[in-house]
Amino acid sequence: MDALFSPRSVSVIGYVPRKELLWLAAVFSGIVMCYAVYKIAGLMSLLCFDGYRKLKNMDKVEWKNRGFSTFHAIIVSSASLYLLLFSDLFKEDSRDQLVVNRTSTVSETILGVSIGYFLSDVAMIVWHFPALGGWEYVLHHGLSMFSIFLSLVSGQGQIYILMVLFSESTTPFVNLRWLVLGHLWSEEF
Repeated sequence: MDALFSPRSVSVIGYVPRKELLWLAAVFSGIVMCYAVYKIAGLMSLLCFDGYRKLKNMDKVEWKNRGFSTFHAIIVSSASLYLLLFSDLFKEDSRDQLVVNRTSTVSETILGVSIGYFLSDVAMIVWHFPALGGWEYVLHHGLSMFSIFLSLVSGQGQIYILMVLFSESTTPFVNLRWLVLGHLWSEEF
């Protein structure tokens, strides 16, 4: 009977939620990253692009929003590529666990940063609704956050989430297309 209630089996006082704190720090870091890149994109654009001054205010907001979208895509797709192909996290014989159950501090950090990005982008979309996107963007971001959150909490399926996040590598090209076709040769620019 004493073994059922030993201090080692149930200890609420000594519990330190290390993983949960890491996740929160990563999400917060993702939000701060988006805010910083948003501000830096505005300053750099003023210095480097004469046409930026001529843009309407909403076009400037979208420009800076695409700046942090591109930055997130580069960071996340690079980290995903590293974790999927070059690290030993998902190599066949590197661990005793099934591939779908493997996780690491780096993978959890990347997933947390992505949640921070999606929260920031949803906030921008809702704040400037519908100028930055409609309900399809809100739904996309909501489902993305939900799937990443489930993977973090369960510790399963991170290989699949990282594969999806690797597809963010197309985002800089989508944003470049927006710039080239929409603004680079316009009268404003």
